[in-house]
Amino acid sequence: MTISAGAGQAHLDTSTQPARLRIAGDWTLPHYARLRQLARQLTGRYDHNTPIDLDQLGAIDTAGASLLVELLGAERLGRLADTAVHLPGSSRALLQTVYCSMQDFCEPLKEPELNVGIQLLSRIGTAVSTVWQDTLQLLGFVGLILETLARGLLRPKRWRVTAVVAHIEQTGLDAAPIVALLTFLVGAVVAFLGATILSNFGASIYTVNLVAFSFLREFGVLLTAILMAGRTASAFTAQIGSMKANEEIDAIRTLGLDPMELLVVPRVLALLVALPALTFLAMLCGIIGGGVVCALSLGISPAMFLSKLQADISVQHFLVGLVKAPVFAFIIAAIGCLEGFKVSGSAESVGAHTTSSVVQSIFVVIVLDAVAALFFMEMRW
Repeated sequence: MTISAGAGQAHLDTSTQPARLRIAGDWTLPHYARLRQLARQLTGRYDHNTPIDLDQLGAIDTAGASLLVELLGAERLGRLADTAVHLPGSSRALLQTVYCSMQDFCEPLKEPELNVGIQLLSRIGTAVSTVWQDTLQLLGFVGLILETLARGLLRPKRWRVTAVVAHIEQTGLDAAPIVALLTFLVGAVVAFLGATILSNFGASIYTVNLVAFSFLREFGVLLTAILMAGRTASAFTAQIGSMKANEEIDAIRTLGLDPMELLVVPRVLALLVALPALTFLAMLCGIIGGGVVCALSLGISPAMFLSKLQADISVQHFLVGLVKAPVFAFIIAAIGCLEGFKVSGSAESVGAHTTSSVVQSIFVVIVLDAVAALFFMEMRW
């Protein structure tokens, strides 16, 4: 049976015993479609013991060689490339190359699917490892900031007062309206909820104590720190990250300047000033919000409110809340700047690390506040 495919041919010669598969003509890309159909028609009409005759094979390229591999098998084609002495050297070399490439090729193994429990444990382990590495990096960066601050104390001429004042304006004055509004509303809500519950026991007057205690010890500094984490830490990360992506930090180092001294220290000092001031504003606005609700809903006049506040609330609670502000400010600034230095050269990296700085700052602030609350409770402060 003979089937023609343009210049290329293949037929199973049954006139001899045993039958012989004869391949002739040009097996090249222009004849690929018809040659492929020919190869499919011949499939199954011979076995691995059928002799193969390549003496009449003409031109061949990689397309034709791939069809011969499909027709004969890679290993058998490799043996024929060595024994077909009548083939041109270039054709034999091509067949040998195709054979070697087929020998080296292996199907990629599909990774076995892990059990859901193992995958969960793996993800938990990866997350714990990431948190540990981030903690070590943060501690190292905090140490570097403290070292730079210590060196700056010995060289006052290197202080960048203008940059510090500019950052105080951005992080402090510009944030004052939102801090004041938020804490005023939260103070009003706390007073309203306290009055609703305490009125059932005839103790509505103690709403004053509830508002004062909550804002002086916790809400004032905590709400302000969370706002600063979302507003300021993200701004620090975006600013430094954009400079990192644009290779401006490398240029700063090339000029012989210290990025820590130029970029980080002014931001840390500015937030150390701005956050305690905003915390005081938050305490004041929260108490005012509670006082407004007390005056409107409970009939507690401002004079009575202030009198109760002065009689029952000591300055110790104000100091407990205010002493946490510098710690939160330092941590927020350090995390924001560190995430900025981690940015790679893409806008996507800037966005990812900006999000990470906000999440880390809020998480660390809440954890530190919980630890501080337990400490002050045990110390009976």
